[in-house]
This record gives sequence, structure tokens and C-alpha cells, in this order.
Amino acid sequence: MLATGLLGTEVTWARPDEVAAAVRPDTALVIVETPANPTLDLVDIAALADAAGDAPLLVDNTVATPVLQQPARHGATLVLHSATKSIGGHGDVLAGVIACDAGWATRLRQVRAVTGAILHPLGAYLLHRGLQTLPLRVRAQQAGAEKLAGWLAGHPAVERVHHPSAHDPAGLVGRQMSGTGSLLAFEVRGGAPAAAAVAGACELITHAVSLGGVDTLIQHPASLTHRPVAGEAKPCGGLLRISVGLEDPEDLRADLAHALGVI
Repeated sequence: MLATGLLGTEVTWARPDEVAAAVRPDTALVIVETPANPTLDLVDIAALADAAGDAPLLVDNTVATPVLQQPARHGATLVLHSATKSIGGHGDVLAGVIACDAGWATRLRQVRAVTGAILHPLGAYLLHRGLQTLPLRVRAQQAGAEKLAGWLAGHPAVERVHHPSAHDPAGLVGRQMSGTGSLLAFEVRGGAPAAAAVAGACELITHAVSLGGVDTLIQHPASLTHRPVAGEAKPCGGLLRISVGLEDPEDLRADLAHALGVI
């Protein structure tokens, strides 16, 4: 959406190590998502804030949640959450949150009033309910994701597992993030047809595109959420993303073992 020009913006895409060179005097905002969806790549927020210079840095913290990562402590100006996901936690509310200082809040309230993006009372209640159990849910889901990531790494039908517990070259877990999170991805042998077969063969795990809820979900990013993404940035056809919920990890493992057995 940002790159379409419909919002009157000009967008420059840059790798983390290219941000300093890409920032211009008129750069209004630097945006990063870490962990990234769906590959779970981690970006050093402090280094990025330094590279951004005077440009404000917005960090999408939806995947990590405030439980595992507090970007403002590492130099972020604004912190974005899709509250529909882990903060709500039950798949029954649409909402978003931007955490910022008083000056930015005043500016954003004006935009919110003009666009009508005002949360209704029931939605606010549902988010408040979700916050009460957020730490417990995040840590339980994270434990399940780590077990599944370890098991998938040894499965003969799996080429690669994407999860901070398996890949953290910069050592950001423990320094920037306090945990590895509940989202993981893995690449199956056989490409997109095999990935589609695995997703369709799951019985306990639901084939759906959200994340952060109590139910475990599986989806194929290349044909669903990331279908409009440019070819050079699109996830590979064999990649599947799983948002681990609160089911028993052994039941999830058994369901994946059955689904992987079809390829």
C-alpha cells in the first residue's frame, strides 16, 4: 500500500545496512518490522535508530509483543502493534496501537479524528481482557514454538526452519528480545505444491492467515499474505508459516507429522 502512491508517499526499500545511505534530508519516517514476517529475521533496533539519524524510527512490534521486546528502549520513536493479534489474543477484535511520546500522540490523534479510526468501547474492553493474560499466553506459545522448531529441524521433509531459536546471528535474543516468540516458518522439500499439500492436510492446525491467537494457524505466505510482494522479496514457494497457539505441543507435532507425511 505504501509503495502504490495512493497515500501520497514515496517509498525507498533498503536493507538494514543500507539505511544510512538511503536516508535523505526529506525522509519523514524509517519503518522496520522485527522479527520480520514470515522469515523471522531479526534487525538490531539500536543500530537502525543510529543509521536513521534525525528521521524518526517506527518499529512494528506485533510479532514480538511488548512482553518480549520494548523497541523504545533501543531508540525507536514510535512502536506499532496490530492489536488484532497477540494483544487481543482471541481473534475477536480489530484494532491497532501506536506507542509514542505526548508530542507524537497529539499529532496522531488529529489524524485519527479526521480518518475515523477510533476504537469502539467493546473493542477496548476486549483488548483490556487480552492484556490481562498476554504474558502467560506469549510465554506458553513461545515454549510450544521452540519445541516444534527443534522437531521440524530434524524432519527429512523440511529443508530449513526459520525461528530465532534456530537463527540469531547477531545475538539479539537476550540483548534486544527476551525470548524467541510464537511465530515460526519452515521450508518443505517440493516447493509450493508440497507446501499447499501440507497446509491442506493439517487437521488440528487451522489453515488461516492471522497470528498471535490461542489457536494454532498455518498459512502459505507466497500465495496468500505475501502474494502482492515483489518477486525478489517474496518468500519462497515451499515456505509455510505457523502461529503457535495454546494447544498441547505434542498434539501439534503429531498433526504436523501426519501432514508432512503426505509429501
